[in-house]
Amino acid sequence: MSVLNRVKLPKDLKKLSLSELQKLNDELRDYTIEIVSKTGGHLGASLGVVELTVALHYVFNTPSDKIIWDVGHQTYPHKILTGRKNKIHSLRKKNGISGFTKRSESVYDPFGAAHSSTSISAGLGITAARDILNKNFDVVSIIGDGAISAGMAFEGLNNLGHLNKNSLIILNDNEMSIAEPVGAMSKYLVNLLSSKSYESFRDIIKNFTKRLPSEVGEFAKKTEGYFKGYLTGNTLFEELGLNYLGPVDGHNLKLLVQLFKKYKKKELHGPVFLHLITQKGRGYKPAELSKDKFHGVSSFDVKTGLQNKSKQVTYTNVVSDTILKLAKKDKKVVAITAAMPSGTGLDKFKEKYPSRFYDVGIAEQHAVTFAGGMTTESIKPFVAIYSTFLQRAYDQVVHDIAIQSLPVRFLIDRSGFVGADGATHAGSFDLSYLCCLPNFIVMAPSSGEELKNMINLALCINNKPCAIRYPRDLAREYKDNNNFQKILIGKGKVIKNGKKIAFLNLGTRLKKVLEINELIKKNYKLECSIIDMRFAKPIDVKLIKKLAKNHDIFVTIEENAIGGFSSQVNDVLINKISNTPKILNFFMKDEFIDQSDIEDQYFKSGISPKTIYEKLIKFLN
Repeated sequence: MSVLNRVKLPKDLKKLSLSELQKLNDELRDYTIEIVSKTGGHLGASLGVVELTVALHYVFNTPSDKIIWDVGHQTYPHKILTGRKNKIHSLRKKNGISGFTKRSESVYDPFGAAHSSTSISAGLGITAARDILNKNFDVVSIIGDGAISAGMAFEGLNNLGHLNKNSLIILNDNEMSIAEPVGAMSKYLVNLLSSKSYESFRDIIKNFTKRLPSEVGEFAKKTEGYFKGYLTGNTLFEELGLNYLGPVDGHNLKLLVQLFKKYKKKELHGPVFLHLITQKGRGYKPAELSKDKFHGVSSFDVKTGLQNKSKQVTYTNVVSDTILKLAKKDKKVVAITAAMPSGTGLDKFKEKYPSRFYDVGIAEQHAVTFAGGMTTESIKPFVAIYSTFLQRAYDQVVHDIAIQSLPVRFLIDRSGFVGADGATHAGSFDLSYLCCLPNFIVMAPSSGEELKNMINLALCINNKPCAIRYPRDLAREYKDNNNFQKILIGKGKVIKNGKKIAFLNLGTRLKKVLEINELIKKNYKLECSIIDMRFAKPIDVKLIKKLAKNHDIFVTIEENAIGGFSSQVNDVLINKISNTPKILNFFMKDEFIDQSDIEDQYFKSGISPKTIYEKLIKFLN
């Protein structure tokens, strides 16, 4: 009988023998592969933590004991073992299981996470609350090697060492976040793992590790290294006040169980930092051999590993092509990303112009200010970051870029809804948080060709910052050539001239606006004006004033929350025109929309063509 079928909840693991747990690892890994091959998702990270997940739930008493996962990419095995196995087929689908940890989904998810580097701070907060309330439970925080490079992780570690709380931090070191980890922290870990001073410190090892399983020392020998600083009491982690332990084979289930039991029995005291070495994509050859270890995948064929990806051009592809063209004609063009070279389309730039490419790791705050520093010496940086991740660097955008009016060029990917990744990855707020900033130019293309032209325009803006936001979608009307059409800053484009109703569209919903116009034309014999506004800031005041002379109703459409493009338009219509027309604003609802297909998310949020048409007709009647 399948061992996995006998496990409904973590308490069932405690009835299994060690040999049965080993079998469970294999079945859990195979089941994860089977599910993700159909749903798509984050496979590689989940495969790398199967043994860790089983050992944690076997030893600790979840949900009383708290396991805090970082990012959430590696939590599929965790979800399967915590009562969600029968719903895991709905992973990342409408009304289904989230691709990340989510408090409202399960008591086994004590803290939600979809962005990186939060687990240490969240875990420390839970630990502090536990002690205030005199409760008795353990707190375990897992963080990846890429995520620990972020500033927030260091802030958490620093405070943890100061407070000296009993808690367990696990570093899942697979030498792979999304792209290869970069920066001094990554090099530090690698150098420690390749240190060869074992002979000099043999006696210290014997004294210090006599209470630990012998496999710890054996694994260190196998990796031809171990932590020199650990042996001398002088590692970065020890200096921060943590009790460092490692490196440990993260796939040795027996050893993990032994270590966790020692921690559970309080044989290991204070803040313990356990360094595990794991393999991303372990147990599935296509993932092990893949460049990104199958980090984020679409559905795929289990036998071959071939993914079902569209070969059509996306907006991200347009960015990739255009940046290469600009870099060829201007040697001051550089590209910056925060651990997402392939996701943002800059991997080709990295190959072509490695000396002008900068992957700063999971450090969006640094990426922004780093780019600002470059502009002071006339370099022209393009910073490509997902909309949801740029939120992490908002203070830097305001203080270091906008106030100084530095010409950083932001390429904001994944604006608007993102489908299966849900609310945590949706780019819902960038228009709101950028349009309120003085000195900023904010653009949104309606097509691939417009995006190409806007990037070319951005290259020429040398006195203030600018941002171009674009969705995770296929790019229509794109021509991969060197012909750029001139765009004037702050000028909209008239698509159709009409009367009575003026549609002011920002972004890639323009095609849907044209469909709405056809319905109105068919049913009401009325031709509306349709404007591709292009710029959320500066807004085209002259064009709006002209339209106000012969239009009674203004309809704004954007894929953003309240306070973005519509606010800029309303300011003109209400404060700068004598006879204010009627106004209908369509933007995302004031709520977080869960994972679903994008068209369903449009409908739920009230900005689908059907919703817009019906509300407009009521308005007309």
